[in-house]
Amino acid sequence: APAHAPWDTMYGGLQGGTIEGVREQLDYLKQLGVGAIWLSPVMKNCRYRDTYHGYGIQDFLALDPRFASDPQSVEEEFRQLVRAAHARGIYVIADVVLNHAGDVFEYVGHGSEADYREEPYPIRWRDENGNGMPNPLPPDQLPADAGVVPRELYCNKHFRRKGRGGEEGGDFCSLKEMVTHEPYFSPERGHHIPVRDILIRAHQYFVAKYDVDGFRVDTLKFIEPEFARTFANAMREMALSIGKKNFFIFGEVWDDEEKIARFIGRSAQKAGEPIGVDAALDFPLFDWLPWVAKGAVPPGKVSQVFHNRKEKQRGLVSTHGDASKFFVTFLDNHDQEHRFYYSRPDSPHTYDDQLTLGVACLFALQGIPCLYYGTEQGLCGTKELYAGGADLNDQVVREALWGRDGAAAFDPDHRFYRDIKGLSDVRDELPALRCGRQYFRPISGDGVHFGISWYPEGVLSFSRILNDEEVVVVANTHTAEPRNVEVIVDFALNPPGSAYEVKFTNLAPDQAAAPAPVLDKHEGSVTIHEADGATTHGPARALPVALRPMEVQYLRK
Repeated sequence: APAHAPWDTMYGGLQGGTIEGVREQLDYLKQLGVGAIWLSPVMKNCRYRDTYHGYGIQDFLALDPRFASDPQSVEEEFRQLVRAAHARGIYVIADVVLNHAGDVFEYVGHGSEADYREEPYPIRWRDENGNGMPNPLPPDQLPADAGVVPRELYCNKHFRRKGRGGEEGGDFCSLKEMVTHEPYFSPERGHHIPVRDILIRAHQYFVAKYDVDGFRVDTLKFIEPEFARTFANAMREMALSIGKKNFFIFGEVWDDEEKIARFIGRSAQKAGEPIGVDAALDFPLFDWLPWVAKGAVPPGKVSQVFHNRKEKQRGLVSTHGDASKFFVTFLDNHDQEHRFYYSRPDSPHTYDDQLTLGVACLFALQGIPCLYYGTEQGLCGTKELYAGGADLNDQVVREALWGRDGAAAFDPDHRFYRDIKGLSDVRDELPALRCGRQYFRPISGDGVHFGISWYPEGVLSFSRILNDEEVVVVANTHTAEPRNVEVIVDFALNPPGSAYEVKFTNLAPDQAAAPAPVLDKHEGSVTIHEADGATTHGPARALPVALRPMEVQYLRK
């Protein structure tokens, strides 16, 4: 494979890049406002497979030498990266896998993959060259690149061996699924699940050796919720035992609120259950927020996500401020077929404001916002830009963030970089945007009839309130038309005549219209359709706001 693929193009092999390369860009990330970096898996993948994504792990105790400038120094380079990040106040989160290993064995007569069946297939473990071994070597005689490590996993009964199956209990294509649910009995241990024990100890070793601050758990929804809870608590307790507080674990549960509720917080259905993983990737919000920001669906869809969350998470997490720490929010990531940002070939900057509007909404809504790398430099991969796009899948969003022709790949003067830095600064300045209560605000075009915006290219409006401070966020998702609306604000916190200032706008700040003073709406003078479906008629207070096309404003009194 080439050292790196061209800038912002489709590529399905190893892109290059090293741990040292990440370390060299830490100041660039710190200036952007990054508080933590989530690294793709760095554990050693099968050397005989070009698993560019990193999820084909062969050795859970070693780092992949392909990420080192010198393969012999990979461990020290990774430790240097973590130390350098910590020196800048940046946490390091490692991507880990509990559901499967790499292509560590072949199915006899089938190769890397086989159709799913209930009865396990006969297998052959792979040697250091990737060839199946008819007579497998004993664990103590295996070369480092053969079989699977820890060697305790090198056992047929620890893998399902049922072919492709996904959530049904089989492999992810050629990635071999482990048995994390069946207990065994031994005189020494009694009933236990050895694969869970092995994986817990391996990942505790990783934390102790490299001092990372958290894990993102791949394919978490495919393991048992009780294993997720056991793993999370074992990691927390081990981290505390070495003086590391607040070890953070979030998981990929690509599903709905009900499924996510099985993994995060405390199980309200099972008394005495330990707390699960700290957070989950917010796929329910991802289903709608990108399309709301693009004006394709009504802003009310975002309000609906959080209303549904309130119902599903009732008894598990708080529905207001606390919920901010249970979800990692995002607009796009490495598993998608396109990035959020779209650059038209015939008019490259038409939708620039759409990108900054989307990120501003992401940074203000409840959750821990996660920005996919390259967003700040305008990477715009999408399958529609390439021939045969339907078959490209996520290859189009895994572009190299270097090698840009004629310009710096890591440009701090790029408009997106500067705007995102500004958003980070405002988010740091206003605690309400990080941990405040959240209320979706009805709006009105005539000052009388208020409601949540339920038409495409509408206005997304919500407040974050912390103690006595309200921050109002209003976004006009229409690509061509300005909007003049009144936004309901908290009655007690906003006496008539209260003045708000624009703390952030994604468009030219010197042309932003400051809100008019807060208006008093007397009882009976208005009809307000609330986000929860209730209808009221005042009294109320409203803030007049004027927005340009694709403008988002953060407003503070």
